[in-house]
Amino acid sequence: MLVGGVVCLCLAALIGGTGLWTLTRRPAVDLTTDVLRAVAPTQIAAAVMLAAGGVVALAAPVGPGLVILIVCVIGALATIAAGSWQGARYAARKEAAAACAGTCAGCTQSCR
Repeated sequence: MLVGGVVCLCLAALIGGTGLWTLTRRPAVDLTTDVLRAVAPTQIAAAVMLAAGGVVALAAPVGPGLVILIVCVIGALATIAAGSWQGARYAARKEAAAACAGTCAGCTQSCR
């Protein structure tokens, strides 16, 4: 349990730090940086879940601590996956809108 708790706390610091660093940078001028800024809140949420799991793994008895650690890790992974999915959908919408910017004479996509 000690190793799992320490690993979770280190990952929480790494993921949370990356998310905070992304949010404190200047607003994006390209799509990649814009998507990274959109995913940053989910990174911070996952870091909070991992930190909670790490603290519980270090402080609680082995039985309940292990269950809570597993739930927190699965929750953090699911949060990152959902945020990445939403970021990919956002990027696809932005690219589709950029492809139809201006005139739609030669565009094969439906413009809104």
